[in-house]
Amino acid sequence: MHGNDQFTAVWRKSSHSGSEGSNCLEWRPGPGGRRVAVRDSKNLGIGVCALGAGAWAEFIRAAGGGAFRF
Repeated sequence: MHGNDQFTAVWRKSSHSGSEGSNCLEWRPGPGGRRVAVRDSKNLGIGVCALGAGAWAEFIRAAGGGAFRF
């Protein structure tokens, strides 16, 4: 992602994000589906973490399997 893309791109909120504004993980697919960008919507100033599609798929699998305590 370049420049202000993180502010203008269409982001998707995690289904585990709290309705009161806590746990706000957002993600968006990158060009060609090769990467996924992840950000904390409560703190946009810290930037974006870009993951390869394989790493993102592994994260989703692990999270769905209860590997993390949210």
